[in-house]
Amino acid sequence: MVLSRGRIPVGGVLLAGLAWSLGAGAARAQGAGFQGGASLEPNQVYVGAHYETRAFAGQLHFRPAIEGGFGDNVRLAALNFEFLYKIPIGGSAWKFYQSSGPAVNIYRFDLGPGRDAQVDVRAGLVFSTGVQHENGFFTELKVGTGNSPNLKFGVGWTIH
Repeated sequence: MVLSRGRIPVGGVLLAGLAWSLGAGAARAQGAGFQGGASLEPNQVYVGAHYETRAFAGQLHFRPAIEGGFGDNVRLAALNFEFLYKIPIGGSAWKFYQSSGPAVNIYRFDLGPGRDAQVDVRAGLVFSTGVQHENGFFTELKVGTGNSPNLKFGVGWTIH
């Protein structure tokens, strides 16, 4: 879907939805955090912030995130709504996790000098696998389908 500036406040609506989802888990929150890394298709670097809830069903956590990607003549704002399942690794301080969830991706394409940028809002799905230390550090590999970036590698920290 192509949107022109000023017609539909999609960014505001999406941010309000993210704020609502963050507030819904605040009473049992594990912590907020940040992440960054690189993606392929589009080829970008990205930074972002997330909020991870405490486990609410066994080892299942909810981690909504917002990320901004830069490069490849496009800017990307990604809203990810992921559910993580954590698995302890022996008696260590590390946990392996897998996650998946829907994503809303807002692409802003730079069409060159003298031309207005094109903005598209696209849906996608994300799947990731990673390891997280009990102190909050994590590293992950994320695969996107639909209109999410094809592959992301990132590191981050959840502040407890």
